[in-house]
Amino acid sequence: QRNAGAAPKTGRPKKPVEEPVARGPDVDSLGFQAMDRNVPGLSHVILQKLNMKCYKDYNRSIPYVTPAGASPRFIPPSRLSLQLGCSDGAPGCTPPPAHSPAPHPQPAQGRVLLAGAKILAALEGGRDIPFPTDTWTKPARDVEGWEDWFSMQGQLEEKLGAILAGRYMTLLWANAGKPRPEDGELRESVWRLVTDFHSRPLTIGLGLRLFGIDPLAKALTVHVVGASHVETLNTRLTDYDELTRMFPGHRGMEVVMIGVDVVDGAIMRPPLAAPAPRGRVYLSSYKGLYHDFWESHVETKLAARPDLVVGFHPGFHACPDLLAGWLPPLLLLRDYRLPVLFTVYSEQELKSSLQILVELETHIMGYAANPFASLRPEQVYSSPNKAPVYCSSYYIALLGPVAS
Repeated sequence: QRNAGAAPKTGRPKKPVEEPVARGPDVDSLGFQAMDRNVPGLSHVILQKLNMKCYKDYNRSIPYVTPAGASPRFIPPSRLSLQLGCSDGAPGCTPPPAHSPAPHPQPAQGRVLLAGAKILAALEGGRDIPFPTDTWTKPARDVEGWEDWFSMQGQLEEKLGAILAGRYMTLLWANAGKPRPEDGELRESVWRLVTDFHSRPLTIGLGLRLFGIDPLAKALTVHVVGASHVETLNTRLTDYDELTRMFPGHRGMEVVMIGVDVVDGAIMRPPLAAPAPRGRVYLSSYKGLYHDFWESHVETKLAARPDLVVGFHPGFHACPDLLAGWLPPLLLLRDYRLPVLFTVYSEQELKSSLQILVELETHIMGYAANPFASLRPEQVYSSPNKAPVYCSSYYIALLGPVAS
């Protein structure tokens, strides 16, 4: 009984009992824990430098101190190695060749690139990046990576030149406190930043290809599971429109961001119960746990069942608490036999994640280097002296339980 063992009644009206709000493990908090395991006391030093008393202060400050596109969540340390391919005989899994993007820098060179990347990230706030892109002139299956993608952009040199000569670039270096690099270096940095912006929608497009899902055949729904401020801070309603250029003539796509750390903004609007508008990418979101969303929205037909589920850097390998929070959605995705694509930062993270998925008896259709990985270097926050890593460097494709 709920009132068993309660104190005797006093005649005063009782306060209504507040049910605890369902919360998943916070990715950033777990990142702080991971740092302390590598370097004891490092999280306290960071908070001290930021004049903050506890992690909650840091978490509250994220929307104000993090530039658009930055990724302060925990990143496991590792050097990248692109030697993996799709598992033999996996039905429907026909990834493009697993090839490396631009060569990854050595540690000293990487620190220089990282500093430039952090400064240039401010350009996204000025909206010089991304520049307007063109409808793809090749079928999606023939675009094997960033080199092919850039080759389809008309007047590319003029677009890059306009960014270099633009007002925001001038203001940026006037206030950076560092000498402005040569235009050639800046051009390459802008190139990398553009890949970072488009990496997520193109990775979703890659997932549709891997599972043989045709956007021209019917309207589609994509769930981004475990979404946080990384995917939703300052996100505009047009940020995934590259999917329309990737699949011209598609029947409509909805991308729903679902997670306990989704940030309020333009995309904080209810998911669609009806198909997405033809030829448009519709962004919506839900702040909460994925299995709660499934029960309250998908099962009641307030939202569409997904054709594809994508998780950018779920990180369930990082520690037992995070894995425990991911178990309900992982089992739901497995038992409902939903096509799932997860991305990871490094080979080390890939191996750890695969081991967990095997133990959960999930059918792993394939895994490989992501041809649309971001080429913008990211700091390894738990080990600052490690070489930078790159978002969505690898993908894992899953479909149902092993028995099926």
